[in-house]
Amino acid sequence: MTLPADSHVHSEWSWDTGGPRSHAVGRMQATCAHAVKIGLPAIYFTEHLDIPDTWRAEPEDLMPHQQDFINSSGRVDFAPFDAEGYLEAVDRMRHAFPGLRIHTGVEFGQPHLFGAQAEQIVDLGLIDRVLGSLHTIDLGEGAAEPNMLFREHDPAVVMHGYLDEVPVMVRGSDVFEVFTHIDYAVRQWPTATVGPFDPRPFEEAFRAAMRSIAEGGRALEMNTRRLWPWIPQWWAEEGGKAVSIGSDAHTPDAIAANFPEATAMLEHFGFRPGRAAEDLWTRSRAL
Repeated sequence: MTLPADSHVHSEWSWDTGGPRSHAVGRMQATCAHAVKIGLPAIYFTEHLDIPDTWRAEPEDLMPHQQDFINSSGRVDFAPFDAEGYLEAVDRMRHAFPGLRIHTGVEFGQPHLFGAQAEQIVDLGLIDRVLGSLHTIDLGEGAAEPNMLFREHDPAVVMHGYLDEVPVMVRGSDVFEVFTHIDYAVRQWPTATVGPFDPRPFEEAFRAAMRSIAEGGRALEMNTRRLWPWIPQWWAEEGGKAVSIGSDAHTPDAIAANFPEATAMLEHFGFRPGRAAEDLWTRSRAL
């Protein structure tokens, strides 16, 4: 089976890798080389389009190479996305790897809140695929990622707050085509203190969030960092018709991780590939 395009990949042009002047320099080239090695036909470099100085964090919330981005106000601050440098780098890679179809992309964090700021950074009309991500929510003390909020609030409050914000994001922005990693808060679930995550208490909230994405005409990402069968099942049952497949890789060796398992899971729930590797996987009707 031909691998689908990896629709969610990061390189040195994402701030959370350290940026293009960091240890991550050359990651885009190394990622392309690895893609060719494993037979990946196409790739989207979806770099983080986050707005600096807009959410709270503590050092333990970030990886060691990211901790210098916490400013004196306790907020995450970094250089804005360098769209010009990124687009030039993609052009170089297209010339260096002519057998690999290389596409542009951004992962736009909280697009319903920062549309005006993003317009000052990049012309989204130049970008092949715009992913929409919900990384932070505000439960009253200022925006923060779930890992910080789980220390401040009951975990159920954080989960419901996150899922309740999904329809707000869909209604508030039409610039993104795909809603990414709907399980983002689950990644940071405080297993050590409350035990493993059980989706069943949050099923109706997940389903409501998925319905809003489907009714908004967006696709849902099958993020292959973790494969939860209840995500494609509930998505199909709530009327979801389209899925993108992305590894969310931040290192070259992580691209297309778990793709065979992910595609088998999608096929089980009735999703089928398009003619091109870049096409969204679709199903004709809900379960």
